[in-house]
Amino acid sequence: MRNPLSKKAVSIEPSGIRKFFEIVNEMPDAISLGVGEPDFDTPWRIREEGIYTLEQGRTFYTSNAGLKELKTEISRYLERKIRVSYDPDEEIIVTVGGSEGIDLAFRAMLDAGDEVLIPQPSYVSYLPCAVLADGVPVVIPLNQKNEFKLTAEELEAAITPRSKILVLPFPNNPTGAILTREDLEPIAEVVKKHDLYVLSDEIYSELTYKYEHVSIASLPGMKERTLVINGFSKGFAMTGWRLGYICGPELIAEQMLKIHQYAIMCAPTNSQYAAVEGLRHCEEDVHRMRTAYNQRRRFLLHEFKRMRLECFEPFGAFYMFPSIEEFGMTSEEFASRFLREEKVAVVPGTAFGQCGEGFLRISYAYSMEDLKEALGRLGRFLDRLRNGGIS
Repeated sequence: MRNPLSKKAVSIEPSGIRKFFEIVNEMPDAISLGVGEPDFDTPWRIREEGIYTLEQGRTFYTSNAGLKELKTEISRYLERKIRVSYDPDEEIIVTVGGSEGIDLAFRAMLDAGDEVLIPQPSYVSYLPCAVLADGVPVVIPLNQKNEFKLTAEELEAAITPRSKILVLPFPNNPTGAILTREDLEPIAEVVKKHDLYVLSDEIYSELTYKYEHVSIASLPGMKERTLVINGFSKGFAMTGWRLGYICGPELIAEQMLKIHQYAIMCAPTNSQYAAVEGLRHCEEDVHRMRTAYNQRRRFLLHEFKRMRLECFEPFGAFYMFPSIEEFGMTSEEFASRFLREEKVAVVPGTAFGQCGEGFLRISYAYSMEDLKEALGRLGRFLDRLRNGGIS
């Protein structure tokens, strides 16, 4: 029989995150610190609105780009939060999660051979989505000594005549790193100098703990060359509602909308109505969740210091990225042995790029009870390794 599979699809590796998630699901008494999903229920007002829309029979397609009501609220929200104004009719598309926005942007903008600059460690979808859109991923390795921030010098060194899009994944998954205005300004100058476009993934923008989030789209001359991706999964605890959005220049949005029309039609209708309620009335709920995450963040930093586990202080998202280089194991080996011996799942840093070797991603989007138990097991595991323990 003829091979039914695409070489491009076969070449893509499965997600390293899901591997450990699937193992832990089948392991009794295991604790997972591996999945980037809030442990909070979606705020009640949002759930109530979702229920109400179903009761009212609002179960039909919306317009392809999304409910006008929702796009208007997104526009108002972004004007408040990042101080950038977007036309609800021409510059905003409601998507099935932020991940669809990544796919739409690459497919609308890339021709075969165009290069996508991807700082790593970073979210697992950027590289395969670039490949599926016939782009060429160019990885920019980030360094712990710079707190995993992208610098203008690192960006400049990676640019070639084929470079077209810079992915800017901050606040960052998996490291928790952020970029301040002072960090972004020289990057913006390099972007303008080389006539690049930016895909700014700001899905964790609600979850920053020391500095206010700044979007590169808000800097002079950057709105017209930036696509901003955001959504409701992380800040509003709406992962299963599958709702995001992408904002950008009308010229690009028009082409993204065509792809969205054919591939998706529209985002889930009741999720859209529920999100309107969230944007209008649930900022206090978001603040409450952010405060709880910050408490957990500080707890993990304190415990890591007590355990002598090296980790820079992250100021965004809900992840820690500690170094395990002292133990002489690969990230995969460490995570596998930790899961086997102590029944705690964490994600190897290499799931987010090869420069994640020697690190682990630990999510603190879990209850303090689970975190305390898991950190107790981690401390016991580290003591055993340092004392020459063998499984």
